Amino acid sequence: MTPQAGARLPSNRTAAWIVLALAALVAAGLETYAQTRAFAWDEGFHLVTAQNINRGKRPYLDFCFPQTPLNAYWNAGWMRVLGDTWRTPHGVAAIMTALAVLLTAGYLLRRFPEPGWRLPAAIVALCVFGMNIAVVEFGAIAQAYALCLFLIVTAFLFTVAAVDRRQPWFAGAAGLLAGAAANSSLLTAPVAPVLLIWMLVCNRAGNRWAKLGAFAAGGVVASLPLAWLFAQGPRQAIFNVLHYNLLYRQREWGGAVEHNFGEWFAWLGSPQALTLGLLALAGVLFIRKRSGWDRVLRREFYLCAWLALALMAHISTATPTFRRYYLLAVPFLAILACAGLYDLGSRLAAPDRPLWPVLIVCLLTGACLTKALIEGWGDFSWLDVEHIAAKVKAVTPPQAVLFADEPTYCVTRHVPPPGLELEDSHKLDFPPAEARLYHVISQKELDRQIKAGVFDVMELSDDDDRIEKLGLKKMYAHSAKVEDYDIFWDKVGQTPRSVGMGLRPTNSDENQVGGRAILPAAGLLAGSGRLERRLRPRLAALQFQ
Repeated sequence: MTPQAGARLPSNRTAAWIVLALAALVAAGLETYAQTRAFAWDEGFHLVTAQNINRGKRPYLDFCFPQTPLNAYWNAGWMRVLGDTWRTPHGVAAIMTALAVLLTAGYLLRRFPEPGWRLPAAIVALCVFGMNIAVVEFGAIAQAYALCLFLIVTAFLFTVAAVDRRQPWFAGAAGLLAGAAANSSLLTAPVAPVLLIWMLVCNRAGNRWAKLGAFAAGGVVASLPLAWLFAQGPRQAIFNVLHYNLLYRQREWGGAVEHNFGEWFAWLGSPQALTLGLLALAGVLFIRKRSGWDRVLRREFYLCAWLALALMAHISTATPTFRRYYLLAVPFLAILACAGLYDLGSRLAAPDRPLWPVLIVCLLTGACLTKALIEGWGDFSWLDVEHIAAKVKAVTPPQAVLFADEPTYCVTRHVPPPGLELEDSHKLDFPPAEARLYHVISQKELDRQIKAGVFDVMELSDDDDRIEKLGLKKMYAHSAKVEDYDIFWDKVGQTPRSVGMGLRPTNSDENQVGGRAILPAAGLLAGSGRLERRLRPRLAALQFQ
């Protein structure tokens, strides 16, 4: 199907400027959200890891970090150049996500088989990708989502180009990018084999075996940071990257399988996800049965389908898994959705009249995002962390031993005591020698240290049962409440360090601040049992991020 002969199409330059302008709006929106409301509990330990790297420490060897390392070094590099603050990786993440959106739209502008729909398809991709709720909420934080979106989209584009190149350099670049994605988050692990197999099967120029070697070489180069860490501590590297995620991740997570069922089918309750999924499915069926498109182009769209399917299947095997993980499949679903919308629009109206189908999809996507942002605008954010951290910093001398959560360590820039870099690791109870090797402290040992008065200052959620169980109110002379957190300092019977700093000792009644409920980015509500519901996603959603 083609547009009517008399239809006027915008010039390539005009269409490109339109796409660039819309991508700039997406980037501006992401950057604004990144610097104001973007927050996820899990990113706290990613930021602490980046700070530790800049202090000269090494993941796995000097502290526990159950992730592949590239995103941590990426964050550390930018924080060293632009400033040691959460705002730096947030700003970079927003840019990387916006670039991934732009590249996806640019691909459709160049390669969509129907000339009259190239610009509309690019606009649809900008909307369904750039305004996807999960992409906005988690594509502008310090976790690896943004970097991975950019890497896998770019790897896809290099792979598509490599099959028509005689030289293997594009294949090598695709391997480097796909390998870098896997070394940033193991959630993207299926991307490299899918791209490699497709490239070998669909190769149309040059020696496919040379391209295989170049692709593999690129993947090896991307894995050099991990190989360097492995060479220095093979047991620690294997434990953090493999054993932690495969053997220990679901520990103390009752009902993980039932939880997964809820996450697998959560898209049924999201108009935005439902629209994207159904349009992508319609696109695959249209390409398969009715499109009549050139075989070369159909194969590129099939590659998008295989990538989306492989990613979603792989993500679904994580126990527990989380719906935000599936955002990594969004760029490829968006490409397929454009084919589905073209077929639907052609049937309901005419092939050369894309306005209403495009407008409806974009308005629906934008309305869903707007609703989600409004509902979550009062959720806990880094601005609240800064509020809490300001009080913690005021009562904590530089050399004091501080007990806090990862976001507070990040904002105060206070070095976490050994073993406290990752709160999730306290669920592990290893023999002493093994615990020292992996830099983990069990909850039992941590409670013993708290009771022994190891920590000069403590920051805990006000509904943490350890406050009463361990007698913190009797152990410390002073306390304050900021938001929904209790802060304790100056152990009873010791010279008050805060007085030596020129601070006036105060009691908890004089320090009531805030009082708003803490609402994590995942949308959990405060109330009875807040701590359990807040911490379980925070402590378990670690695999592959």
